[in-house]
Amino acid sequence: MRIGVHGRSMTSSLAPQVADLLKRMDAHGLVPLLDEDITAWLKSNGQEVAAGALTRTAGRLKDIDMVMSLGGDGTFLDSVAMVGRAGIPVLGINLGRLGFLSNIALESTDMAMESIAKGRFTLEERSLLQVDGAGQALGERNFALNEVSLHKRDSSSMITVHATVGDQFLNTYWADGLIVATPTGSTAYSLSCGGPLLDPRCDALVITPIAPHNLNVRPFVVPDRYPIRLVAEARGGKYLLNLDSRSITLEASTEITVARAPFTVQLVHLEGHDFMSTLRNKLIWGLDVRSGPPLMRPND
Repeated sequence: MRIGVHGRSMTSSLAPQVADLLKRMDAHGLVPLLDEDITAWLKSNGQEVAAGALTRTAGRLKDIDMVMSLGGDGTFLDSVAMVGRAGIPVLGINLGRLGFLSNIALESTDMAMESIAKGRFTLEERSLLQVDGAGQALGERNFALNEVSLHKRDSSSMITVHATVGDQFLNTYWADGLIVATPTGSTAYSLSCGGPLLDPRCDALVITPIAPHNLNVRPFVVPDRYPIRLVAEARGGKYLLNLDSRSITLEASTEITVARAPFTVQLVHLEGHDFMSTLRNKLIWGLDVRSGPPLMRPND
């Protein structure tokens, strides 16, 4: 199996561990295809590249069976943006902090590589969001795995967002911004703004206001079969449109449409790394002192 290895902004202290990971891949019969900058980074930090590793042009996906994301969830989202419509499965190795999407710990990589080599993994399809109406600024990367958000551009003034779901007007939000999140993204920015958790198998989206100036506005769950039309008004005449970690500036009154994308991304799951266990282990969801730590619960 040929695995494209993708990473960004890794610290020098991680170089020995990444070099060791590549050797473990080689030992299990996996062929690492490294971004050019990863190869250069390893060599600049005095590390030998595994004998079976190959170097590829960054972003080139030809002849790759799987993409391995080295980093935190931000790098994972970048890997998903790189894969796009190609349908190549993505595996996350956590070099960051929380690692909800990149949920394989660096110290578990030998077991993980053995599982990949022996086919002991499952692929889970996750829905994406697609944005239309933003002109050519987004190019072909007009999609997001976690969320699409509109946000004020200035530090003080709120924006006003008019939201329509399908052909029904929903609300006018006076807030710092508005989030449209997928079930995958319900554990990210939307959660921080008070949104609910959604099982990733749900065919739904969450509309979550960011610091709304209204006590009666709460997050709202809608079916993902309806497009969501958003029009923002901003005192400064511009606002920010964010697709996961990518951001552009749009003119106020630009109407954009957020809808479920016509393609999905495949996430690689190893045994014991399903969504429910990740909720308990990473977000400490359901922690109750009467039951003991979540990590000690049955079947974890």
